[in-house]
Amino acid sequence: MANRIWIDVEDLFQYARFNHRPSGIQRIELELCRALATGPAAERIGFLRHASGRDGFRLIPFAEVDALHRRLTTAPDPVASPTSTPGPGGSGSRTPAATASATTGNGMEAGAPGGFGRRIAYRLPGELRQPLVSGFKAQREAVRAAAEAGRAVFDLARHAARRSGEAAGARGRAPATGVPFGTQATAGDVLLAPGSPWFHPFYHRLAARARQEQRLRLAVLVYDAIPLIRPEWCEENLVRRFTGWARTTLPLADTILTISRASGNDLRAWAAREGVALRAPPEAIPVGTGFTGDGDEGAAAAVPRKRSPRLPAPGSYVLSVSTLEARKNHALLFRVWRHLLDERGPDRVPVLVLAGRIGWMVADLVQQIRQTNGLGGRILLIADASDAELRQLYEGCRFTVFPSFYEGWGLPVTESLGQGRPCIASGSSAVPEAGGALARYFDPENGTEALAAIRSALDDPAGTDAWAERIRREFRPVPWADSARRLVALLDHAQA
Repeated sequence: MANRIWIDVEDLFQYARFNHRPSGIQRIELELCRALATGPAAERIGFLRHASGRDGFRLIPFAEVDALHRRLTTAPDPVASPTSTPGPGGSGSRTPAATASATTGNGMEAGAPGGFGRRIAYRLPGELRQPLVSGFKAQREAVRAAAEAGRAVFDLARHAARRSGEAAGARGRAPATGVPFGTQATAGDVLLAPGSPWFHPFYHRLAARARQEQRLRLAVLVYDAIPLIRPEWCEENLVRRFTGWARTTLPLADTILTISRASGNDLRAWAAREGVALRAPPEAIPVGTGFTGDGDEGAAAAVPRKRSPRLPAPGSYVLSVSTLEARKNHALLFRVWRHLLDERGPDRVPVLVLAGRIGWMVADLVQQIRQTNGLGGRILLIADASDAELRQLYEGCRFTVFPSFYEGWGLPVTESLGQGRPCIASGSSAVPEAGGALARYFDPENGTEALAAIRSALDDPAGTDAWAERIRREFRPVPWADSARRLVALLDHAQA
């Protein structure tokens, strides 16, 4: 029988401690896990979290991953939605910041920046604010450490009770859970890190130990090389952690997967330039299209019949989906909308909906939006949208815009096309791989070119409708099952 594939999902649970909605990385990782756990190779798939001492792994059932998936993609009542808390970020991830449960008439989030304590902290001088924040973080870490200690005791007791029978699982059935990983792994099995393992400062030690003690093969999925080749668009701590992870862990990987050819090319160029020896060339897997439930019986149930009250009326807006961070180039959209308002007046300019949380390096942009009351209500920020709300946003928009300077793929582009909506996107990096011939492109460095593309779509509604009809007719979504099959095939081929 083919070797098992052990999927390290610890990063998902760490991310979920501080975030309410998935970023692009977490969405792809969750969809891949779901497709692998329910596909033809399901009996070969096992899921891992890090052991309490963080020097090894422990098995968990897929039900825990699935429950996390549903929690991150299903919204509570928007009015009662809590604000997010700072946590570990990742390359391309939606970093937490001031989130909202509803939006106000000025185009900004209701309750921003969110939380009484945070509002007080923001009013303190920097020399007082930082120690206060550090104290909160230290308290949170102490609680986390206590929880991990309790979990360790529980794991030991559970293992002692079950070790007589459960540790010896047959090769022909799904891996057992609730027992130490070392009792289940067999030489030649694969340890797959499909998310953001660089959150762990010594991940290479975990991987090296698994390769040495269990004789596992290591596989990693790399989303982009942005912290390596464009560090100016990333938070400093991310650059340091990601670079350290890339230098120490990638040389251990027997298989390196990427989500685009562009990301693979970037990785190869960086490794050659920095003298980092890779065991194998990166191989791209196809990225699935759409949300959980699309194309199956759960799809209709996932979209509520009544439109969410915090969303604008269908047909009244243009949509941009992504975290607000410098790399995503929302500042260009602000300038374009300012120009359109000066040129036409507010009655002839649709609302620009920015669906995403506030991330890093956008303080000036956020201040500009706030000081102009969202350009007089023509910019609306909607944070922490659920999958159902995102579907409604896509379905009701005139078209979408995605001006990012640099991407490992461009998930909002394929989401837009998958919902039958036109997309005007940046022509850089991997974005054209995502949009193909059905999206329209502009140079993200050229505001005049972006303005012309957006103006053209606004001034020719009949042409934009015909464009949407062509998308609905020609776009071929990629099932996540195809992504999973290709991933398994590449892992099996590497073993042969």
